Amino acid sequence: EVQLQASGGGLVQAGGSLRLSCAASGFPFDEYAIGWFRQAPGKEREGVSCITSSDVSEDYVDSVKGRFTISKDHAKNTVYLQMNSLKPEDTAVYYCNTVGLTYSWGQGTLVTVSS
Repeated sequence: EVQLQASGGGLVQAGGSLRLSCAASGFPFDEYAIGWFRQAPGKEREGVSCITSSDVSEDYVDSVKGRFTISKDHAKNTVYLQMNSLKPEDTAVYYCNTVGLTYSWGQGTLVTVSS
């Protein structure tokens, strides 16, 4: 069974930091580019960041560049999203998935940034 379990969300004040984790299982993790996505209330889900299967390159949506960092631990089949200098507009449910959206969405983890 494929699982993409996001965790690490919570309530934080503006300017604070959180580190999200995405634990993957049930598929060849090392063969896929993995992305973080988020969906804010009343908005469509958007891509936030992604990292290639071999960790050669990363990409970020403009709104998080310089504040978020994606990384991957192949030994743990886990992708992380370090989020610094958080802003209220970062409030959303965060999900992980393959970049090609190969698998069903997991439960996501809620990040709430208070002003």
